[in-house]
Amino acid sequence: MGDDREGGARHRPGRAVAYAVCGAVLLSGCASMPDSGDLRDVESTPRQDTGVRVFAMPPAEDAEPSEIMQGFLEALTSDDPEYDTARKYLTADAARTWRPERSATVLANGPSVVPDHQPAGREAADTLTYVLAGTRVATVDAQQAYAPADGSYRNRVHLAKDAKSGQWRIDSLPQGVVMGKTDFQRNYTSVSKYYFASTTTVRTTGQPVAVADPVFVRSKVDPMTQMVRSLLAGPTSWLGPVVRSSFPTGTALRKGVSGLAPDDQNRLTVPLNAKVSRIGSARCTEMATQLLFTLRNLTPTLESVELQGPDGHRLCDLAEEEAESAAWHASTQRPDNLYFLDGKHRLVRLPTGSTGTGGVPVPGPLGQGERQMRSVAVSRDEHTVAGIGADGRNLYVTSLEPDGSLGDPVVSSQGAGADDRLTTPSWDAGGDLWVADRDPRDPKLYVVEQGVGKPVRVTVPELPGHIREVRVAADGARVALVVEKDGKQSLLIGRIARDEDSGERPAVVELRSAAPDLEQITAMSWAGESRLVAVGLEQGGVHQMRYVQVDGSALDGPAPAALSGVMAIAASEDERVPLVAYSEDDGVVRLPSGAQWQKVDKDGTAPVYPG
Repeated sequence: MGDDREGGARHRPGRAVAYAVCGAVLLSGCASMPDSGDLRDVESTPRQDTGVRVFAMPPAEDAEPSEIMQGFLEALTSDDPEYDTARKYLTADAARTWRPERSATVLANGPSVVPDHQPAGREAADTLTYVLAGTRVATVDAQQAYAPADGSYRNRVHLAKDAKSGQWRIDSLPQGVVMGKTDFQRNYTSVSKYYFASTTTVRTTGQPVAVADPVFVRSKVDPMTQMVRSLLAGPTSWLGPVVRSSFPTGTALRKGVSGLAPDDQNRLTVPLNAKVSRIGSARCTEMATQLLFTLRNLTPTLESVELQGPDGHRLCDLAEEEAESAAWHASTQRPDNLYFLDGKHRLVRLPTGSTGTGGVPVPGPLGQGERQMRSVAVSRDEHTVAGIGADGRNLYVTSLEPDGSLGDPVVSSQGAGADDRLTTPSWDAGGDLWVADRDPRDPKLYVVEQGVGKPVRVTVPELPGHIREVRVAADGARVALVVEKDGKQSLLIGRIARDEDSGERPAVVELRSAAPDLEQITAMSWAGESRLVAVGLEQGGVHQMRYVQVDGSALDGPAPAALSGVMAIAASEDERVPLVAYSEDDGVVRLPSGAQWQKVDKDGTAPVYPG
């Protein structure tokens, strides 16, 4: 498995390693694999040019079992769309029943390959078993959903020598594919597909809210067609219960369609099957919106999509501007202002695009400093603000209007100290407000409908500790929690289940880790529709700030510039907006793209963007 093999074997001197043919690279055998002893470091050809497609070599005549294993593992990391070359290493029966698309297992350093030494007489001379082993990092399931994993991996691959041809072939193997982390990162890319929140609409416009559902696709194997098929197949099982798709059940690409690509006008035509024959224009617009949001996430230059019915007639077309009107998309909602508390305990704001320092007090009681605040959250429409009093005991909600009043607390905590009371609140696009009470004697999670209703306690049936921080996603379908147990904090993502018809309380279910290798989380914020930024201690390391994916997968690209003493962080789903932090050493600072941290207010605290 290429660069990920354990050990130190190297290419055989003088042996051809790769051939460039018509823009592709063909992998040949690279290292000798003896029939006894450890077989490690089966190297595939390093791929430096991201535009190069790589194809494996078929098995050589009279190849030894070790060469069959080597060639097969290399073929798993190639860009062969249907794994046709990999199947040539299998017997006819095994090739027919093997399902590589069923899963991908990612190992830390790639699989080690060792013969399975059976007791004398247990294995015939014309059969041989190898063991693939390693340390699991993650799995990708048949829905292309990524999940962090740990523990050991161990699976057997059985080879047999054909009685007629005398050729060794694999006749029994595990379903799916296996590869090392480096090969996985080179072969797969994370792309978000989009559905609509089942219960959340934008408070002010009534628009449906788009929800990102990240999946992994093979980056060099017709990724646009892969993403369309994935979108049409429906959401991943984790997200499925809280989102809807406008595509009728059974919708698929017209038979034989592949190689989808925009034309020279950056317009994509998507031919669909008969399931869409009777849809109306409003539903077609929503379908096109899902497609455009999904594919622009993969190809940012895409400007419009056209949906075609089974006979080739146009169902509808949609341009980027129309899609943004049809549905609320968090990453396109550029916040007008950054908000923070200044040295006089006033809530102030600074235009998002400003390069200045300091801020202007907001209208209303919080801008006048009538009551000291510990933290604040501004609604997505920037009309309402929620604040936690300086002692952490009370949550207040007021309008950002000159005649606004603070009124009575909406939620109160009985925790012994400020750190055991209310968390920083958080708003979703539907106008609901979330906050947790950290009182260890009676911890609670609340949602306040529209910020003014009676607080409703949210159940978290699988909570593995106490909630220390809460940030609800703009879509109202997911929530990020910092959870503490035994003195360590972890960053978890939960799905928000609401059944308005049954009258049951909302719940946060199926918690999963977004940063499995971080602990002691001191700050976090949503920083994209599938991404968060977190400050924490890497296991066995030092405190660092990094971006993490909601599914726990690693992100390409650099981490934010280092900053010491970070106590709070603010980011926007619009990734063009600068990252902002509160540091004990520097106050409120921002990080413009391509620059270093810059001072905003030396005495400022608690920075937030709307949300």
